[in-house]
Amino acid sequence: MTVGAKTLPQLAWSSGPREERVYAPVEPADWLTIRATNEARHRQCRAKVWWHRDIPIAHTSGVCIQTEEVSKHMFSSTVSPSPAASDRPPRVLSEQLSGCVGERVRICGWLHRRRQLKSVTFAIVRDRRGLSQVVVTEPLLRERLAAFSEESVVEVTGRVVAAEAVPGGVELTRPQLRVLSEAESPPFDLYRPALRANLPTLLDHAPISLRHRRRQAVFTVAAAAVSGFRAHLTGRDFVEVHTPKMVGSATESGANVFALDYFGERAYLAQSPQFYKQTLVGVFERVFEVGPVFRAEPHDTVRHLAQYTSLDVEFGFITSHVEVARLLCGVLTSMLEEVADRCAGELEHLGISMPSDPISTPHIHFTDALDIVSRGTGEDPVGVIDLSPAHERALGRWALEEYGSDFLIVSGYPMAKRPFYTAGEEGRPGYSDSFDLLFRGTELVTGGRRLHRYDDYLAALSARGESTEPYESYLSVFRHGMPPHGGFAIGMERFVAQLLGVANIREATLFPRDLHRLTP
Repeated sequence: MTVGAKTLPQLAWSSGPREERVYAPVEPADWLTIRATNEARHRQCRAKVWWHRDIPIAHTSGVCIQTEEVSKHMFSSTVSPSPAASDRPPRVLSEQLSGCVGERVRICGWLHRRRQLKSVTFAIVRDRRGLSQVVVTEPLLRERLAAFSEESVVEVTGRVVAAEAVPGGVELTRPQLRVLSEAESPPFDLYRPALRANLPTLLDHAPISLRHRRRQAVFTVAAAAVSGFRAHLTGRDFVEVHTPKMVGSATESGANVFALDYFGERAYLAQSPQFYKQTLVGVFERVFEVGPVFRAEPHDTVRHLAQYTSLDVEFGFITSHVEVARLLCGVLTSMLEEVADRCAGELEHLGISMPSDPISTPHIHFTDALDIVSRGTGEDPVGVIDLSPAHERALGRWALEEYGSDFLIVSGYPMAKRPFYTAGEEGRPGYSDSFDLLFRGTELVTGGRRLHRYDDYLAALSARGESTEPYESYLSVFRHGMPPHGGFAIGMERFVAQLLGVANIREATLFPRDLHRLTP
């Protein structure tokens, strides 16, 4: 080897572990021998390589039937692709087929349904964006297709032709079929517009029932809502955080927690990230989190879960709950806008109309809410310290009738029904500087201003007859300076359930956890 005017000796290496290899100069006469040996090794390696495209294919009258008996050998980057590789068309999604008329394309998905007529079979293939129709006329392929159950995973290569009578206006003809995974018959027909099974059966078979378009649509909406939540807050200088879900004390100072053994010590699943998000206001000033929370509440109702996803927000330098409620209304607006932008097809399929703009949400005090309920129902409001579900429904109807609003903010709940860290309403002893937001007559959000001085926390716990010992780690934060702050939490599943009008919150939960369900 020549570099400039210098000739460098060739190097050969001995086999063995890298750290034991010996690199030594080689005389030019020996180099040809070494190169020949290396080339022989290379040819042996190449002979062991199999490519998916080289697996034999059974051809019958132009129809390809290929099974998934794929070699497990590794690919080698030293092997040049064969000319056949360029013949494999790219995968396209069902919604893209209308732009591919006249082209040979490849689709992949689940065998959604087959319609077998006398001389033709129509195979409907489902992917993440919709359905594609495949026209099968070859007898052998029709026979093979009939042997596979719906939900088998297939790859189909064919030519796209216009077909006005078909939804989407196109279909695939002269197909080649490759079965990637055979399936057992599903427990219910996924091709029907509505699943013909009760809710417990659907939840028992959630991995399958979630494939149905209506079930999918619910969680596509949920994903868009969370995206809008994140986008709104990130755009306002909030920092997303991720806090522990195993804690040493119960956040809400209540008994409804899941206890667990933590290396011989008592620990709990977090009821909320409340303590941590307050702590992190002292670090980032503005924080939010999307994560699971756990409530060991023995409620077997259509609106309660033992685990749900909480959208939490906390921020500093506020003066009252009004600023928190204002931010909340902006967040909800962004969530709804994201759903409308990204999920128009899902909303149309579900027959859902969007609610009123949260920015124009009416705002009333708890005492006024009781008066409204009393006038509407004749109930005596004396001694009432919280709103029942029936009260919330009555207030939801009032907000819609009086203001055309699907939302209502009720502030000033009695301190007796609020956590110990809640700040009091200035000038109204016994009432809190907090609020609930009702969405279509159901409580969706709880928020408010928090205490921010150490001495105030000591007084609040003392007034409730509680010891400070379980909260020492949390309380220590307030010894080192915390700004006035507040925040809120949105239950994601409840938001989606109210938006879509589902009867049971479990329909808006991928894999519900409640009094009776721990699987799947």
